[in-house]
Amino acid sequence: MAKAVVRELKLQIPAGKATPAPPVGPALGQAGINIGEFVNQFNERTRELGDVIVPVVIRVYEDRSFDFELKRPPVTQLILKRIGKEKGASRPGAQTIGKLTQADLEAIAQEKMPDLMVNDIEAAKKVITGSARSMGVEVEA
Repeated sequence: MAKAVVRELKLQIPAGKATPAPPVGPALGQAGINIGEFVNQFNERTRELGDVIVPVVIRVYEDRSFDFELKRPPVTQLILKRIGKEKGASRPGAQTIGKLTQADLEAIAQEKMPDLMVNDIEAAKKVITGSARSMGVEVEA
């Protein structure tokens, strides 16, 4: 018989850098999870990902055991990494901080596709284009 999920947590944690400090520790403590065990498992599984934020979905079961699923980094992180910037424009629309080529758009869409609520690559590219524009990133036609 499958164990019943009693709680589901969604966090965004830097790859390989989870610690028992806030916000991770308190969120896990309230759910009754062994914080040290989660931190070790998360850091082990994400160490190779470099310096990105990793969304994680943690399922807590009635016996206080847990498992977690790693998602791909947020679209904004992928865009900033591609253009080599740390953050988006302070005034999007009036300020441009970089440019994405169609090849960049395609690569980000391929990587993020499983997490997006779209059916094809063209729809994924439109979602990413919208995110890029809202950050002050120009998208090549």
